[in-house]
Amino acid sequence: MTSSALQLLQNHFGFNEFRAGQQQVVEAILAGESAAAIFPTGSGKSLCYQLPAIALPNLTLVISPLLALMQDQLQFLQQKGINAASIDSMQTKQQASQVMSAVKSGQIKILMISVERLNNERFRQFLAQIPISLLVIDEAHCISEWGHNFRPDYLKLPKYQQQFNISQTLLLTATATQNVINDMGKKFAIAQNNIILTGFYRPNLNLHVQGVKQSDKDAFLSQWLSDKSATSGIIYVTLQHTAEQVAQTLSAKGINATAYHAGMDSDNRQKIQKSFMAGDINIIVATIAFGMGIDKSNIRFVVHYDLPKSIENYAQEIGRAGRDGQVSECLVLANFDNLNILENFVYADTPEPAAISYVTNEIMTQSDGANSSQSQWEVVLNSLSNQANIRILSLKTLLVYLELAAVIKPAYSYFAEYKFKLNCSESELINQFSGERQTFIKALFDSSDKAKIWYTVNFERMQSNYPSDRGRVIAAIDYFAEKDLIELQSKQMTEVYQVNAIDVNLEQLNTDMFARFAQKEQSEIKRIEQLLAFFASNSCLSLQLAHYFSDFRLQDLCGHCSVCLGKVTQMPAPAELPALSEYNFNQYTSSIIEKLGEQASVTLISRFLCGLTTPIFTKLRVRKLTGFALLEHYRFAQVKQWVAANL
Repeated sequence: MTSSALQLLQNHFGFNEFRAGQQQVVEAILAGESAAAIFPTGSGKSLCYQLPAIALPNLTLVISPLLALMQDQLQFLQQKGINAASIDSMQTKQQASQVMSAVKSGQIKILMISVERLNNERFRQFLAQIPISLLVIDEAHCISEWGHNFRPDYLKLPKYQQQFNISQTLLLTATATQNVINDMGKKFAIAQNNIILTGFYRPNLNLHVQGVKQSDKDAFLSQWLSDKSATSGIIYVTLQHTAEQVAQTLSAKGINATAYHAGMDSDNRQKIQKSFMAGDINIIVATIAFGMGIDKSNIRFVVHYDLPKSIENYAQEIGRAGRDGQVSECLVLANFDNLNILENFVYADTPEPAAISYVTNEIMTQSDGANSSQSQWEVVLNSLSNQANIRILSLKTLLVYLELAAVIKPAYSYFAEYKFKLNCSESELINQFSGERQTFIKALFDSSDKAKIWYTVNFERMQSNYPSDRGRVIAAIDYFAEKDLIELQSKQMTEVYQVNAIDVNLEQLNTDMFARFAQKEQSEIKRIEQLLAFFASNSCLSLQLAHYFSDFRLQDLCGHCSVCLGKVTQMPAPAELPALSEYNFNQYTSSIIEKLGEQASVTLISRFLCGLTTPIFTKLRVRKLTGFALLEHYRFAQVKQWVAANL
């Protein structure tokens, strides 16, 4: 180990030695190589970029998936005297401009952003001017289609690394199977010996699975918490209304518990989170909206009131317990009752064949793909999501699939509209410049569409009047905004794709795309089956979990999970549901069939009955219709079969 690395560790962070795995990762980065740190939750992944960032000559750019996560890390860095900042959606334009100026001048060593920020054309232009030493990707498993939290925008990161000429990458994650590890490493060309796994097993976590009937869960949980209510803990549920109900039940029994979910306004959520961190609230009953930004060391228990979505989610969520190394309890209340809801979430994401066909037809029609070997297709994702009736994340995934099939290739993205109003007179602004610059700025004003107060940049007219690179126009109005000469607004993000396939067989392409989604759907269902098999297993839970995440260092039984303690889970039989034939089909479907008109399909009617949202449902406000979510506890495939038989 270089003495300078140890010195940086002591001087800036106050630690005398590295934790497991940190030294290897830091040394690889300081030696000019790329690396991946696959460490358990709470075991110091962040230090692997924070320390090298001090020594590296240029900016360290960190891609982080959650605002709360960024804020926690920034606070830590600022306490250590390290200049770090973020650009995020909560900031004003002025605040973002100040950060960008500080980055440009070299004052900021670490800049944190979300992956979506890179869709902003102006921001990419800004980054292209900045020398960047290291690209850090937090929650890096999101880049892999085989990961449990695949995010299509992450797939563009290798391209951005090349575009911004960043020579080194550091990948950070706590939950990656061997498939995901291989995939991540390959995408960023990371040498095998620089992929550092420190072992997944945490001996201070006691894993317990208890088979409990749905009707008995509240009583069991209240009893289990009777000697823990003074300690900090998280109780995870699947649905927002369950969070409210469980929190109320516990509060009525004198247990200090508060609900937290995405349905609450952000101020309220932030207030609850701060109270939990400060110890004013002991127990949070939450959907998975809560947790990623939480770095509280003394969480003594994590309970899964409902089954988690996958083994990966379970591992990530229990990883929030016992970060101080003290013994902590992880309990799952298991039964089959909410299994159908868990499965149905998966089915909600698969686009219908007609929806896929709509998108591929748009690509070929709008781009004139039949007549051009390399034409362009422009799309506003939200509009296309509504028109095709595909959820936005599934639409992004479809576009990635089409990219992988070499049908389209991302070219660039831009805001379709730039509007500005002057904070001084037009002549005052123009007269601040001279020569060719003044001529260019005058042409920009003359080319813009003018309303009473607002100007809208007209790129076509500008090109005609005073041929200029689009980037120069955007750089100019950005500069005016930075100097407070104008107030700038940009909207309607437009993605531009290059269309490569002319002679594509559309029918075959649509079939292939649907098959790929169907395969992904089955892969997610298999994930749920693996989860059930894991919880109902008679083998050591800690050992199984370690091996699932490619940690083969643990070879013996842990001796402290529920299985090792002789309590193999007995899953209670699921609550019996009435036969679907007992429901009056017409009574519960006539309103949705009428609303959907020609678009009514077996899949859409089934989604309506199972309470699964889709863009067209939001547009038609179907939640108020009789029958919505009536059959949410039934398996989607079963409901679909019943609808097909009755339609």
